[in-house]
Amino acid sequence: MKLNEPVSQQGAGQRAAAPAGKYRWTICALLFFATTVNYLDRQVLSLLAPQLSKEFNWSNSDYANITAAFQFVYALSMVFAGPIVDKLGTKKAYLWAIAIWSGGAILHAYSVPMGNAVGTAMGALGMVAAPASIVGFIISRAVLAVGEAGNFPAAIKATAEFFPKKERAFATGIFNSGANVGAILAPLTVPPIAIYWGWQAAFIAIGAIGFVWMIFWHLMFDSPEKKLSEDELAYVRSDSGTGATAAAPVGAKKVPWTKLLTYRQTWAFAGGKFLTDGIWWFFLFWLPKYLAAEYQMGPGDIVVPLAVLYSMTMFGSIGGGYFPAYFMNRGYSPYDGRMKAMLVIALFPLVVLAAQPLGSISFWVPVILIGIGASAHQAWSANLFTTVSDMFPQRTVASVVGIGGMAGGLGGVAVSKLGGWLFDYYGAQGSLSTGYMIMFTLCAVAYLLAWFLMKALVPHHKEITDL
Repeated sequence: MKLNEPVSQQGAGQRAAAPAGKYRWTICALLFFATTVNYLDRQVLSLLAPQLSKEFNWSNSDYANITAAFQFVYALSMVFAGPIVDKLGTKKAYLWAIAIWSGGAILHAYSVPMGNAVGTAMGALGMVAAPASIVGFIISRAVLAVGEAGNFPAAIKATAEFFPKKERAFATGIFNSGANVGAILAPLTVPPIAIYWGWQAAFIAIGAIGFVWMIFWHLMFDSPEKKLSEDELAYVRSDSGTGATAAAPVGAKKVPWTKLLTYRQTWAFAGGKFLTDGIWWFFLFWLPKYLAAEYQMGPGDIVVPLAVLYSMTMFGSIGGGYFPAYFMNRGYSPYDGRMKAMLVIALFPLVVLAAQPLGSISFWVPVILIGIGASAHQAWSANLFTTVSDMFPQRTVASVVGIGGMAGGLGGVAVSKLGGWLFDYYGAQGSLSTGYMIMFTLCAVAYLLAWFLMKALVPHHKEITDL
């Protein structure tokens, strides 16, 4: 500090460098718990899939159709989720999102009577319906998908509002680790509830948690100007300046997503999501069936392996969000530092190639190797999300995340349908392991393919300045 520097400038510099407030981390905690609830609700079906498949005589393709319905509706909803979040504002949009997805989660408990009602109505019209259980679960998954589509656009927008650029990946990594916590808690809670009170109770109990979160969000979230101290607000805006990614003035015109599609940066993010989101969903939706099919594990047997696997992913989510700082501290721009980190991260899923060849040793071998791959996905995801807020104005962040989420959802549909077909095809030939080997190979190489695509579209950091 210079002795002859004006006192007011000294104070401003200190205020930007060392914020007095920490309320932004309270917001991060709220986002963390919302994401935890999001993944709890999402994973109930996959944990009950072996039981439900036997009870309703589902084939792998039937189950794939149910999961693909979720991903397809999720993809379509993401197109609208981003603009809706930008229009309604983070607080109101998040309340609507979690209310819808929590209601959809509870609706699963009534899938069979709902499917029967739909089948009766379609029969009266001379139309042929699928089995009632499949129809009912598809409808329930669709409602869940509509609500869940709002989670990440709202969370990323809140992060862009409450955190400076240099902390956004770390904050994203923290709240995104809620996906891992949800994935850990689900196998610890869902099977016992289903065993003692029935599978319907599992959907109702887990789905009701979201309504509790809504109370805290309503009371504790508001605009940064209303919730942050003057010092903390100055710190949050210290590296936003007046550039492209600075906060939008009140009343600024919204940008249509058709305009956003004209930018390479949008396609880079969407391409990265398309190639990698389906891999995470494959792990989430198919691992219980994999352990049941390959190792004859029952609902109680899969609890510990899945809890261990998803515990591993927490390290990737948080550590991956912090990793780019290593490069940024050495002079790289936020985007270029993130891309360097993402290249390293993309190498880790290659270990999944050994999951099936070494699986005969013990079920713990694929569990650990897939855990490394899933952990790498969370590290990748934390940085992939944050590339949007690095380059786009805040008022467009949720919309771009929505476009990417749509692409990721479509990628998830492709992976689910491919998996269901492969498992039925090779299962009928008595070689189910071959189907899993093909899918694990896809899981291993997807991240490197995504990185090279993104790098080709956006070789260097370039902020959007004309929106």
